[in-house]
Amino acid sequence: MYAIIETGGKQYRVTEGDVLTIEKIEVAEGQTVDFDRVLTVVKDGEVVIGKPLIADAKVTAEVVSHGKGKKILVFKYKAKSNYRRRQGHRQPFTKIRIDKILA
Repeated sequence: MYAIIETGGKQYRVTEGDVLTIEKIEVAEGQTVDFDRVLTVVKDGEVVIGKPLIADAKVTAEVVSHGKGKKILVFKYKAKSNYRRRQGHRQPFTKIRIDKILA
């Protein structure tokens, strides 16, 4: 059984027990969070597709940790005008463990 959920503007294929990294959400470590934006559920070969969401379906997960991703460099440059700007960015994330898929 697996589900496709939407969070942080992205879609994720999840099964029970998965640990995945999503965009940061404001929930303390150790707390549970419910994702009610469920797009698709596949259970025993039966596919249920939402239009656009599945009513009364939710995915329950536990927040494992918060952190920051690997640093990327943003470099702005304009030719022939000596304009150069370098900036670093580390995207915050939340690591979650999927507990239940209710559909």
